[in-house]
Amino acid sequence: MNCEAAINPLVSRKQQLSVLKHIELARQQGARVVSGGELQEGEGFYVQPTILADIDHSMAVAREEVFGPVLAVMPFDDEDTAINLANDNRYGLAASLWTNDLTKALNLVPRIEAGTVWVNAHVLLDPAMPFGGVKQSGMGREFGRMVIEAYTELKSVCIAH
Repeated sequence: MNCEAAINPLVSRKQQLSVLKHIELARQQGARVVSGGELQEGEGFYVQPTILADIDHSMAVAREEVFGPVLAVMPFDDEDTAINLANDNRYGLAASLWTNDLTKALNLVPRIEAGTVWVNAHVLLDPAMPFGGVKQSGMGREFGRMVIEAYTELKSVCIAH
C-alpha cells in the first residue's frame, strides 16, 4: 500500500487563520496536540496536518466544521456511543468509517447522519456521485444526475384523442 499523502493549501489566508484559531481554542479547552498544529511555511495558505488528542464532545473542535487538516481523536467504548457522538451536532457534511468488517460497515452507514459516508477512505469524489450535507451542512447536492436535473424544466403533456 502506498502511504504518500498530498497536502494542499487552504483556500485563503482567512481560512488558514480560522483553522489555526480552531487548533488554539482546542489547546485552551484541554486538547493535546500530538502532531502539527502550526502554520506551515510555503507558497500558499498551509497549516501543518494536525492530530489532536484528549478531546471530549463538549469541545468546539468536536462540534464545529474546521475545514482544514485537523483530526480530533475521541475514544469511545462501543458502536452506539460512536454513532451518538457522530450524530450529536448540527452538521452532517460527510463522515469516514474505518473497519475490516464490511457487514458491520453496511449496518452502521444508515445510522450516520451525513450526506456522504466513506468506508475505508476519505474524500473520494466521483462526478457521478452526488455530494452534499444534511442538517446545517450546505444546501442541495453537487455532482451527479440530480444536479443536472435541477437545471431542466419538466413538462408534462397529456393528449386526448
